[in-house]
Amino acid sequence: MRAMKTLLLLLFITASLQIISSVSPETRSVAAASEAPAGFDGQSNGLTDQDTFNKDRETFDEIEEIEEGLGPLYNAQSCGGCHQNPISGGNSQVTELRAGHYDGASFLDHPGGSLINDRAIDASIQERVMNGNEVRTFRLSTSTLGLGFVEAIDDNTLLDIAKSQPLLTGGNIHGDAIRVPILETQGSRRVGRFGWKCQHGSLISFAADAYLNEMGITSPLQPTENSSNGESIAAYDAIPDPEDDGDDVEIFARFMRATKVPPRDADLAATPDAQVGALLFQQVGCAICHVSSITTARTGTPINGGKFKIPAVLGDKIIHPYSDFLLHDIATGDGIVQNGGPSSRNKIRTTPLWGLRTRSRLMHDGDSITFQGAISRHGGEAGAVTQIYNGLTNAQKKQLLTFLQSL
Repeated sequence: MRAMKTLLLLLFITASLQIISSVSPETRSVAAASEAPAGFDGQSNGLTDQDTFNKDRETFDEIEEIEEGLGPLYNAQSCGGCHQNPISGGNSQVTELRAGHYDGASFLDHPGGSLINDRAIDASIQERVMNGNEVRTFRLSTSTLGLGFVEAIDDNTLLDIAKSQPLLTGGNIHGDAIRVPILETQGSRRVGRFGWKCQHGSLISFAADAYLNEMGITSPLQPTENSSNGESIAAYDAIPDPEDDGDDVEIFARFMRATKVPPRDADLAATPDAQVGALLFQQVGCAICHVSSITTARTGTPINGGKFKIPAVLGDKIIHPYSDFLLHDIATGDGIVQNGGPSSRNKIRTTPLWGLRTRSRLMHDGDSITFQGAISRHGGEAGAVTQIYNGLTNAQKKQLLTFLQSL
């Protein structure tokens, strides 16, 4: 009986995916769209010339010093320090620490904010998790490769994906699209897509946030230094704020916009096992959240409150992120609230699976080290899909895992 229920659910999901695929936003204007350039080759996607790209990458990888504004609290000395595998802009094993308190009704930030910086320029201001803050989590550094194409996804595309998901699963899966502030504008909001909590919707905002919170360098968009567990660090900060005039933030964003998307392992992807595994990935229901193909917005579309117009190299491009860039509760939530409000406390953005083969640690906290282990942790909204996966034969599971190894 259990096997029959699993088969029926699998067939339902397969049929639903076929129906939705004919009308879903990611299939829009397929004839006019082209594949986004992919590669781990350190080459520009065409947004900038190669000389500019190389110079921007040098700034991305540049080691910051105290006299340049590093700290007083920080996690790393460069963007490349956390985003370097297998090339600049990629992922890493580096994590950040977040903490806070849940009183049974609301999440309360740890004194000084949920981010607990791992480093300080003076031992007397080193942050640590204080008593009474039982909500604690690590977060892995994610890849920034191909994020220019993710930024170029139209809000309505993500909203339509969210609307389609209950239809696919009878309401079991329903991604949450949140609108977040665009820091470079006055009052504009956009559907968030960057960060584990979808807390940013533009790469300028994303870069300014990371510059402050990961390196302790202020900018016009983030002009105020963080505190040490809620206590002022002004006595240790000799560089006037903002420490960056905004140029570095623009360069970081330009570099990310000019990167290519992570490529597949072409040889492994061409094997029969990987090809069958790709079909099983769809049939089991993994692709409901790990969306395989999305088309970016039209060339010339203004986004980010009109601050950025999508150029031809980013517009009308088909990408394969294997993510819906939405928040879901799959029973692995970190308990932290950022821009999503109280309901997002136990929700995490769907991990993009492109470039998956370059990661040694998986899930938002890095606590899974095998594909099988990561799949097994999927509960909550993903519980029924995990059940279907568990009902596959060992041979089928191996084929699906081979597909994942090709990403």
